[in-house]
Amino acid sequence: MTYLFSTVTSPKIVYIPEGSVFKSITQLQKDGVNVHWIDAYILRLIGKPQQGWINIKDEKLSRIVYLYRLTTAKAALQEITLIPGETTYMFLYQIASELHLEYDLLKKAYDEKASMSEGNFVPDTYSIPRKITEERLIAYLLDKSDKKMKQIFAEYNQPFNTKNMLHIVTKASVIQKEAASIDDMPMVSSVIDNRIKEGMRLQMDGTLNYAEFSHQKVTAKRIRTDTTPYNTYKYKGLPTSPVCNVSKEAIHAAIYPAQTDYLYFVRGKNGEHIYSSYFSTHRKNILNATK
Repeated sequence: MTYLFSTVTSPKIVYIPEGSVFKSITQLQKDGVNVHWIDAYILRLIGKPQQGWINIKDEKLSRIVYLYRLTTAKAALQEITLIPGETTYMFLYQIASELHLEYDLLKKAYDEKASMSEGNFVPDTYSIPRKITEERLIAYLLDKSDKKMKQIFAEYNQPFNTKNMLHIVTKASVIQKEAASIDDMPMVSSVIDNRIKEGMRLQMDGTLNYAEFSHQKVTAKRIRTDTTPYNTYKYKGLPTSPVCNVSKEAIHAAIYPAQTDYLYFVRGKNGEHIYSSYFSTHRKNILNATK
């Protein structure tokens, strides 16, 4: 009886994944909750733990009450959506506003836990509990995104290591910012590859739509004054890190570019890109697009 009424210390909001009772206990242990494998047997007697987010409401409870709440409580959820092409800077501000959290604490947790400065989140709609802490939210989003990214890389037979992920997601982020549509993505990917092969600068405006500049029009002044590695008018090759968070389609295009000899493109009057292999043709396409 003493064991049942011993104290469990836990975050007020916990996440229980799908799976067995033992998997639930393992997840809680990973989150720093002082539960034991014996609790799995007690849970089986009480009932099955709820799946998803659970609002325990108190940080310290007797073990029997804590385990009971795992089987009965649910947290009030709110959906947040990350659209493809959005930067983490803007996404964290969105989260802070919608969930009434502190941006600085979200950014601090992200900087401590993320493997890359940008591009770690997989665009999707996430159901998030109200009153979650900033640190726990970032850990959850990164964990879910990491699992989805692993699935995508496995589907495309790509090794999931830091170097390969950084290269593919960085290229995909440029494609995400530049492509006029999903169908256009492999074409943009081919231009990136062709320009790099020719030793040309990418000279793509989308790479300057990083961080807080996500939705700002790229001006001639920005091109002249921006000295970051994102400025592909100044520096050759891809930026040193992703520009934004990317979709599965952009990753697919980064891995499987169209086979073309195109080096240039410009957005036409209908919103679609017009491609060309020669600068003389490209100049004519620009003039036609601006008439």
